[in-house]
Amino acid sequence: VFCFSDPRTDPWPLVYSPLPVTLVFASYLLVVALGPLFMRQRRPLELRGLLVAYNLAMMALSSYMFYEFLVTSVLGNYSYLCQPVDYSRSELGMRMARVCWWFFFSKVIELLDTVFFILRKKQEQVTFLHVYHHGTMLFNWWSGVKYVPGGQAFFIGMLNSFVHIFMYGYYALASLGPRMHRYLWWKRYLTILQLCQFVAIAAHSSYNLFTECPFPDGFNTAVFLYILSLMALFLHFYYHTYVRGKQ
Repeated sequence: VFCFSDPRTDPWPLVYSPLPVTLVFASYLLVVALGPLFMRQRRPLELRGLLVAYNLAMMALSSYMFYEFLVTSVLGNYSYLCQPVDYSRSELGMRMARVCWWFFFSKVIELLDTVFFILRKKQEQVTFLHVYHHGTMLFNWWSGVKYVPGGQAFFIGMLNSFVHIFMYGYYALASLGPRMHRYLWWKRYLTILQLCQFVAIAAHSSYNLFTECPFPDGFNTAVFLYILSLMALFLHFYYHTYVRGKQ
């Protein structure tokens, strides 16, 4: 399956070739490397209005994608145990492929998270976890949309969109300023929600490695190994922020 791109999604923006997404990634790394140097002699930008608008827009986009993943999977009677990709041009097959593309494109937009941190001189937020997560999700979902836009992959997109509704809701509140800090006590639980998401995705993708399912094992293996790396990094973050930090 990985040898042949899906003819339905192949001509879509940023999908047809690895070059555009590689250029986006290279530009991102350039901003991460040179951005702090550019801002060194400059005052941090406030960006409050822009951040509120951006986070609310991302919250709305995440809500839309969650709805599309959920409704399309229900209408198509999708299985959570084994769901091959519907490569037809049926209404449901195309609807699932489209929301997979939007999910991939949301990962391009999310690179702005890092840009805003740098412009506000919040360099301590631009950690290895942050850059690794943002950069790798770009390529993971580019390959997902190019080769397997749907099938088992719907579960990952649906779950991640659901988590991002709360994540960008949190960011929207935080961007309103210090007066909102009393309402942000649930940050720890947001991290726990993200970790639960990774456990669910690991279980979902690994199940098919031990059963006969016409969905490529290569994709499930890649997802499983990638999720393990995220679990390790997020657990490290959780320990240093909420356990060791409290001590």
